[in-house]
Amino acid sequence: MYMRKIFSIPRASMLTFSCGALLLFANSSCNTKPEAKTQEKIRIITLDPGHFHAALLQKSMYDEIDSVVHIYAPDGSELENHMKLVESYNSRPDNPTSWKSQVYRGDDYLEKMFSEDAGNVVIISGNNKSKTKYITMAIDSGMNVLADKPLAIDNTGFKSLEAAFKTAKDKNVLLYDIMTERYNIYYMLQRELSQDAELFGTLEKGSHDNPAVMQESVHHFYKNVSGKPLVRPAWFFDVEQEGHGLVDITTHMVDLIQWECFPEVALDYTKDIKMLSAKQWPTLISPEQFRKSTKKDQFPDYLSKYVKNNTLEVMSNGEMNYTIKDVHARVSIKWNFEAPDGTGDTHFSQMRGTKANLVIKQGKEQQFKPVVYIDPMNNTEQSVQAAIDRLQKKFSGVSVKKTGDLWEIVIPENLKVGHEDHFAEVVKKYLQYLKAGELPSWEVPNMLSKYYTTTQALEMAKANK
Repeated sequence: MYMRKIFSIPRASMLTFSCGALLLFANSSCNTKPEAKTQEKIRIITLDPGHFHAALLQKSMYDEIDSVVHIYAPDGSELENHMKLVESYNSRPDNPTSWKSQVYRGDDYLEKMFSEDAGNVVIISGNNKSKTKYITMAIDSGMNVLADKPLAIDNTGFKSLEAAFKTAKDKNVLLYDIMTERYNIYYMLQRELSQDAELFGTLEKGSHDNPAVMQESVHHFYKNVSGKPLVRPAWFFDVEQEGHGLVDITTHMVDLIQWECFPEVALDYTKDIKMLSAKQWPTLISPEQFRKSTKKDQFPDYLSKYVKNNTLEVMSNGEMNYTIKDVHARVSIKWNFEAPDGTGDTHFSQMRGTKANLVIKQGKEQQFKPVVYIDPMNNTEQSVQAAIDRLQKKFSGVSVKKTGDLWEIVIPENLKVGHEDHFAEVVKKYLQYLKAGELPSWEVPNMLSKYYTTTQALEMAKANK
């Protein structure tokens, strides 16, 4: 059914994923299970790449994707920084990539992109104020979209996103966001252990003051990416363009709570999510720090309303407390300007069960490296070891050692894939979905639940000001 419908859509040449674009097969009738005859590559369009995540998607090569990438963007430093990062992957001494960029620069980049038949998957990673508009235009034009988070930064954006998913369904195209943390081994292990009823029991309900699930993260405006200092665009410091802290990085944390606590369960945001409290507060950025991060000599005019006493106040920090299917959850985000030497972005995650607690810590005691712990509560050493034996069937090589009152999961180095390499895992998963012609049934409702949660937290925080 999907294959027949896809060819009834205008711009069909941009949509033949099940009958050509990924394809292991293609024949004149496009019936089920046709024999392999041709293999046409997916063709990527990168739209206005203002965030470095767009380039990280090209840190690896993929057999299914054409090496020629069409880029449409206004001229300027953001495009140049994107091109430099892609070129650094092409020119690295070890396992270089071989991307070929065809760039259109100009103020009419949108008109040019939609007038040409240059690709069939649009990559969107940049200014979040424009993102919802870009997504809507691409979906309305019958194009598949892989977009960086967040897909929505306010209530208006959420409503547009909801409409975009409906249109995507009608046009048989796939809209998907880039959730790299699902490929983080530490969260993968926490999720797997939480599904082990003999060890974990069942998830506690918790309370507002003692939530059953917690996600906390500390990020930094100035840091290195692919071995070089990251140059942030000036608009990254404008919450009207980047989004408040409550709707940005929190997207990952809310996603992890859904993904870990209710694996492959379709959520209904109208019934399953209830926001209880939310607050936000600013990070203070000096002119010198702004210059170091952006290479700009002064705050642009659009940031002037956030400047007090020659200091920029960025509303990047926040906390939300909510219930998801009656389970109490807390998400907290904090942004500093720069991490101390030898450290970086840090994360904390906790899941409380009736038999054991599962915790990820990344503080000084852990040398700022993430560590997964089992708080055994009433579990014996034998029951903990039995759980690890079961875990090894899926994650070969993991073991456990006693650390104080906790059990520390010892993870072999080959399972510790770095954050930048998680982007390739997202692309591979998206390619599988394109080949299947659909997302898993739970993905769209859970994306909507995720962005409902973050945008509702922002609305509550603003109201509580």
